[in-house]
Amino acid sequence: MTALRILIVEDETVLAEVVRDYLIAEGMGVDVLSEGTDAVATALTGQHDLLILDLMLPGVDGLTICRELRRTSDVPIIMTTAKVEEIDRLFGLGLGADDYLCKPYSPRELVARVQAILRRSARSREATAPDTTGLQMDAERWQAALDGKPLDLTRREFMLVQVLAHRPGRVFSRDELLTLAFPDDAEVFDRTIDSHIRKIAAVSDTDPIRSVYGVGYAYDD
Repeated sequence: MTALRILIVEDETVLAEVVRDYLIAEGMGVDVLSEGTDAVATALTGQHDLLILDLMLPGVDGLTICRELRRTSDVPIIMTTAKVEEIDRLFGLGLGADDYLCKPYSPRELVARVQAILRRSARSREATAPDTTGLQMDAERWQAALDGKPLDLTRREFMLVQVLAHRPGRVFSRDELLTLAFPDDAEVFDRTIDSHIRKIAAVSDTDPIRSVYGVGYAYDD
C-alpha cells in the first residue's frame, strides 16, 4: 500500500520524532531529514505528499529549499520558525509555502494543518485527468466521461474518481479515500467506499478502478 507520505526537515531531533509519531498515528508514512543539504533532491523524488520544513537548518536553510522546490514542484509545504516576527516576513516574501507555523507549536495543531492542506490539495487538482487515462472530468458541472462515454456518477462517486485518477496506479486505502474525497461528509464510512466503487464499475464499459485485496483501490490508466 502506498500511504500518504510526509517529509520532515527539522534539526531539532526530539521535535522531529514527536511530530513523526503523531503523523504515523494518523496512518501516514514519514521520512525525516535533520539538515537541509539533501532536502530538495529528496522532495523532488515525488514520493512525498507534503513537506514540513524548518526555516533555520544546517547545510541549506529553509528559505533556499522552498525557493528551489517552487521552481519545479507544487508539493505542499508547511514552514516552521522559532521566531514569531519571521512569520510576516515569510508571508511577504511570497515563497509559495502553503502555511507557516511558529514554534513552539502543538503537534496536534500541526497534524490538523497537514490534513487540511492535503484536503485542499485534493480539491484543487485539475478538473481533467491526464489524456492517457481517457477520462475527462468537469468539476463545475460534476460530470465525467470515459473514452467519450458519459458516466452517470453521483457527487460522491465523482469525488472518488477525481482523487483516484489524479494519481494513476497509486493504491489508496479506504481511510485515505475517506480523508481526501469526503473530508466533511460524516455519512460516508469505509465500507461505503466499496458500494460507490461497484457503482462506478457498473456504469463503465471498461472498469478503470482496480481493487487490491485487503488494501484499497487504484485507478489504472
